[in-house]
Amino acid sequence: MMSAIPDSPAATRTRERSLPAMSEITKFVTYGAALGGIYLSVGFLFYFAMKEKLFTDGGTMPAPLQKLFAGSFFASVPGDNAAWVLLGLLEALVVVLLAVSLLRGEFLPQRRKPILLAGLSVSLLAFGVMGLANDMIGNNATVIELFTYFGVTIVAMFLIRQMSPYRPMSWLAGEMDD
Repeated sequence: MMSAIPDSPAATRTRERSLPAMSEITKFVTYGAALGGIYLSVGFLFYFAMKEKLFTDGGTMPAPLQKLFAGSFFASVPGDNAAWVLLGLLEALVVVLLAVSLLRGEFLPQRRKPILLAGLSVSLLAFGVMGLANDMIGNNATVIELFTYFGVTIVAMFLIRQMSPYRPMSWLAGEMDD
């Protein structure tokens, strides 16, 4: 029969050093989940929008949208289809910048994130262009939706600037700064 003999302090310290502390795991999980959510939500939002405009629609604005924009500035300069392609290219630029950010390893906690932030900045421009176009035709519900996307993207940019390497990882997991 084994007796319950407490571990020596040295054995306890060795075990504590060999296993990552729950707080360390929490830091990396919250960091990864937050940054992964940004890459996935923004990346796929713009990927599918770009794919529709440039590939599915073949650069041709759908007829219901052409009807909405008839007589507007965008219908004449640069023209419906040209505006559709230009918007698709702007959306493609966001996707490319996010992909380059991933390839550069900007998702790693020790790496700065200038390409990711540039991609999010280009997405702000895309939301602004779409908002302006919809404002011109009085499509207020869509303008409000785009303005919400614009604002949430700014919040995501501020969040990124509060994450590692710009600040210690501990704050995101609800701990005191390192």
